[in-house]
Amino acid sequence: MTDASWLTGLVRDIPDFPEPGILFRDITPLLGDVDAFRFVVDALADEFQGETVDRVLGVEARGFLLAAPIAYRLGAALVPVRKVGKLPWKTEKEGYQLEYGDDALELHVDAIE
Repeated sequence: MTDASWLTGLVRDIPDFPEPGILFRDITPLLGDVDAFRFVVDALADEFQGETVDRVLGVEARGFLLAAPIAYRLGAALVPVRKVGKLPWKTEKEGYQLEYGDDALELHVDAIE
C-alpha cells in the first residue's frame, strides 16, 4: 500500500459524539474527495487480490459505503450487517461491547453458507 498519511486530514474528529467522552471519526470529508475515496477503495481491495473472496460484509452504516465498491472490485457478493431489527427476514445476532454500552448486529441467516 502506498503512503496514506495524507488521508488523515480528510477524517474529521468530533468530540463527545454520540456521548460525552467519545471521539467520533467522521469520514464524510474523505468520501467527498473522489481521489481519496478511490484510493481507499482500491487500497483495501488490493489487499485481497489473488485471494478467493466470496462475500464482503458491510457493517452498518459507514461500512456499506466502502464494502459495496470493494465487493464489486473483488467480484464478490455484498452482505449487509445491520443493527438489530433492521433486516426484514430471519437473522443471526452477535453482541459486542462499545466504550459506552452494549449493542448487537444481525445478518440474514442465509447470507453466509
